[in-house]
Amino acid sequence: MLRHLISAADLTRDDAVLILDTAEEMARVADRPIKKLPTLRGRTIVNLFFEDSTRTRISFEAAEKRLSADVINFSAKGSSVSKGESLKDTAQTLEAMGVDAVVIRHGASGAPYRLANSGWIDAAVVNAGDGTHQHPTQALLDAFTMRRRLIGRDAGLGQDLSGKRITIVGDVLHSRVARSNVDLLHTLGAEVTLVAPPTLVPVGVDSWPCAISYDLDSALPKCDAVMMLRVQRERMNAAFFPTEREYSRRYGLDGDRMAKLPEHAIVMHPGPMVRGMEITAEVADSDRCTAVEQVANGVSIRMAVLYLLLGGNEPALTHARTNEEK
Repeated sequence: MLRHLISAADLTRDDAVLILDTAEEMARVADRPIKKLPTLRGRTIVNLFFEDSTRTRISFEAAEKRLSADVINFSAKGSSVSKGESLKDTAQTLEAMGVDAVVIRHGASGAPYRLANSGWIDAAVVNAGDGTHQHPTQALLDAFTMRRRLIGRDAGLGQDLSGKRITIVGDVLHSRVARSNVDLLHTLGAEVTLVAPPTLVPVGVDSWPCAISYDLDSALPKCDAVMMLRVQRERMNAAFFPTEREYSRRYGLDGDRMAKLPEHAIVMHPGPMVRGMEITAEVADSDRCTAVEQVANGVSIRMAVLYLLLGGNEPALTHARTNEEK
């Protein structure tokens, strides 16, 4: 494993499969009466969030506590950052406290890379989302969900997603989830197609390892999973499509469109969902939608990432059983 997790593109196939397999072990902890492992006891992890987040921050915190780490939650609001403190000074403050890992979410693309490679701090850095750049643990939990649903929980161990066809739909331009998934799914052997209005396709997308389409209806019958993206209005400073109704008509997933999917295909969404725009309530509440599973799988994936960065490369639950037997 790498020293840090900054980008999904940094992971080799073996790295990614190791994380997915380790997450499968971590998922068994959720079935126990006491959902806790002693693996990271004595380690200190800081959640350094410069951007608002509920789902990701709580997921990381749950993962850290299940591994018995000491957790410090740092929010930019109400802190020295709101008074003008720089990322460097914040990092040096954390270094002085002797933290072992920093989970960072930042509005500026590249901030986690800067933190990891600056020499300001001697700790593992995990990117929890930076600008419109990357969100590697989201891509990993998405791949984990796909592997479980499309291959099987036990059958998937050691397997990648070779030959699986994934369609990602919506606001690709502002989506770090889309970028991370394209990188990771390509590494895992999947065929990815992006579907979006021309105004929401990034410049330079031709160099990405994926296909581009502007017709959702033609893409649906031949995919194993379709991932709907939220339209990120908070990052938009112009009109990228005429109206919400027009966007929903051409790029929203409703019951009729879901019926065009192959029987085994799943519907995914990284959340939060805007029901009625990119996805209807009928689809969001159907058995084919994995949005809630993705949240649960996120805890297992983040446990696996933190364990591998701070704990080791040997099976996690073997260590846990050994410690319990002592």
